[in-house]
Amino acid sequence: MDALSVGALVLPRATRPVVAAAVAPLSPPTRLRTARLAPSSWRRGTGRVTVSAVSRDAPRADEAPAPSVSEQFDWLDQWYPLAPVCDLDPGAPHGKTVLGLAVVAWYDRAFAGGEWRVFADACPHRLAPLSEGRIDGQGRLQCVYHGWCFGGAGDCKFIHQAPALGPAVHNNPKACVASYPCVVQNKILWLYPRAEPEYRDVLQRKRPPYMAEIDDPSYFTVFGMRDLFYGYDILVENIMDPAHVPYAHKGLLPAFRGKEDPGRFEHDQEGGDPIKMKIELLDINGYLSTMEGGNIQFKAPCTFHGSSTAKVAADGKTAPWFMLVAFCIPVAPGRSRLIWAFPRNFGVWLYKMIPRWLSHMVTNRVLDSDVYLLHFEERNYAGAGLDNWQKACYVPTSSDSMIVAFRIWFKKYCRNQVGWATPQIDQLPPTPTKDKLLERYWSHVVQCTSCSAALKAMRALEVALQVLSITIVGFLAISKGTFVTTFIQRIAVVSAAVMCFIASRWLANFIEKNFYFQDYVHAYK
Repeated sequence: MDALSVGALVLPRATRPVVAAAVAPLSPPTRLRTARLAPSSWRRGTGRVTVSAVSRDAPRADEAPAPSVSEQFDWLDQWYPLAPVCDLDPGAPHGKTVLGLAVVAWYDRAFAGGEWRVFADACPHRLAPLSEGRIDGQGRLQCVYHGWCFGGAGDCKFIHQAPALGPAVHNNPKACVASYPCVVQNKILWLYPRAEPEYRDVLQRKRPPYMAEIDDPSYFTVFGMRDLFYGYDILVENIMDPAHVPYAHKGLLPAFRGKEDPGRFEHDQEGGDPIKMKIELLDINGYLSTMEGGNIQFKAPCTFHGSSTAKVAADGKTAPWFMLVAFCIPVAPGRSRLIWAFPRNFGVWLYKMIPRWLSHMVTNRVLDSDVYLLHFEERNYAGAGLDNWQKACYVPTSSDSMIVAFRIWFKKYCRNQVGWATPQIDQLPPTPTKDKLLERYWSHVVQCTSCSAALKAMRALEVALQVLSITIVGFLAISKGTFVTTFIQRIAVVSAAVMCFIASRWLANFIEKNFYFQDYVHAYK
């Protein structure tokens, strides 16, 4: 198993950085479609802050000056990743929630060459979810409540209940569904959450962050996605926290001890040590963190990426290079979605042989190991109030520099709030039981084509083993010594039946732990 994939969702030690510097230019865009959405009152700004983080003088979140209206971060003027294209079935619609906005992604086969579309997930007839619909025989999106059919621009193509010789009611603007700008870039479907006609060509003005390595044929990229029971800011904060890795993920990730810390006389088995980093260029668009061996960049609001600083070895040859790309997506209060990508230029042939579901098993285990902690951390933050974050939390070391920088950014430019696209209840949802917090089926498996296919195959194998076990026992009973004549033969046949049954039970347990739920207890790690 690839050790880098194991720990891909969290930063490694300062001596093993996995994050990168600048965002490369964008590749040629694909086509867009737009429609309507309530206008936004947010505006962009250009304020900039430079923070130098050291343990004795850590940046303070309460030092951020109050921004002017022009400095407020515009959440609706951003591109948001919807899902890796490899996890979107072109034969069915896919419902997602992004920024509180319920949308449906579907593949428009009627368009020349085919193209992905993103609509509001509500039929204009009676507001039934279009994500529960189907793609009809002509390649249109069909609502399965009354059969209304929609084309790629959101226009209604056919209403079955309307008389053929009557008024063309399907041409009424009220029969149209809101269509949002979308683009496939870096093998990910992106959404722009404004549907008014004036945003039809938004891609010409503003583009999603681009990582050239994901499209580079000399690299191999593993994608994954999971919904989480904690909010956007908690997810970003956790991704930017390298100090928690050896403790929250103990036993799951390889331990790398940094350079000796002068004066240290105590070492724990987890290998925790100081991590020096420096925060630079903090402004409304995010910030850059530099550390020994690499850089880490937060591109607001979703993109977190980085790697080692050098792609070329001392001898001039291309050095082994790994990049972590994590997209932290606000879904709703207390809910977020993580999309990850791991481009690497070494061992490509080997990684192509490893099925994605196998690497997802390990990555999901890593996520499980801190879901419970973060869910309650968010509620403790809410109790103290995010405006009092710096007073409630004690963050005196350089290891917390990226977290403090994010809290500065979130307070200065967002007033500690996500700018939801739709009205949201300003309250965290109730805490579910632990088996719901750590469940994998709805949060990951049904959204992942690789894991879904693996689960289906394993379920079939489980049934086959049980049937085979019963068949062997039945054969032994019916034969009555005709074919199995000796004691040794009978023992062998019975053993085969028992082994098939044991294998089916082992497989059932394996499926439950890796595709549904497996508890994680830190005390025994």
